[in-house]
Amino acid sequence: MATMAEREAWATLLRRHLGAEARQVLELAFGTGEVTGVLLPMGLSVTGLDLTEAMLCRAKAKHAGAPGLRLFLGDAEATGEPGAAYDAVVSRHLVWTLVDPAAFRDWHRVLRPGGRVVIADGDYVRQGAFDRLRLRLSNWLATAQGATSPAIDWAAHAAIQRQVFFREGLRPQPLRRMLEEAGFTDFRLERPRGPHAAQRRGAPLRQKLRVGIWNSFVLSCGKPD
Repeated sequence: MATMAEREAWATLLRRHLGAEARQVLELAFGTGEVTGVLLPMGLSVTGLDLTEAMLCRAKAKHAGAPGLRLFLGDAEATGEPGAAYDAVVSRHLVWTLVDPAAFRDWHRVLRPGGRVVIADGDYVRQGAFDRLRLRLSNWLATAQGATSPAIDWAAHAAIQRQVFFREGLRPQPLRRMLEEAGFTDFRLERPRGPHAAQRRGAPLRQKLRVGIWNSFVLSCGKPD
């Protein structure tokens, strides 16, 4: 999250989905700690799990000394956390990578009654014709302006894609049905318009064109009381 405006937009969005009663949060696949940096100023105690030691080191360095924060190596598909221990489970850019959606039952288990799961994700496989056009134009502008893109190992990406459950793309409605089967109710769905608006503000055109092309969404649901 490049700007304070974007972090504030995410905080506003997350508050709507977490509810006022949330105190203890389990953050899954925290990465470099970007969402962690949104949750902590909200007064939440955060326990984070990530599979990658490099991410763990970066996130710990970024949030060194932060009160109410515990970060560990751990698996989002089998957390090993105690049952009914958390008011919320939060993830961003995780669900599309899951190998086994039975993970949702584990997330249900670790929540207290009345707790919520908040998923920020998107369909990183399928795009509409207009979004494909925006992406091509963005790439053309980047090349014309001499911008460099991070190197991507497409062979490795394809190998990972073959293993994940949502290899055909992640959409909210099929995801909702799977969460219902895991025992969740009280669904809320929205597009992250506030964070997207903050990302576009002051960004060059090539970056503005890329914002929102991956059918991003935030879906939350609750464990019944």
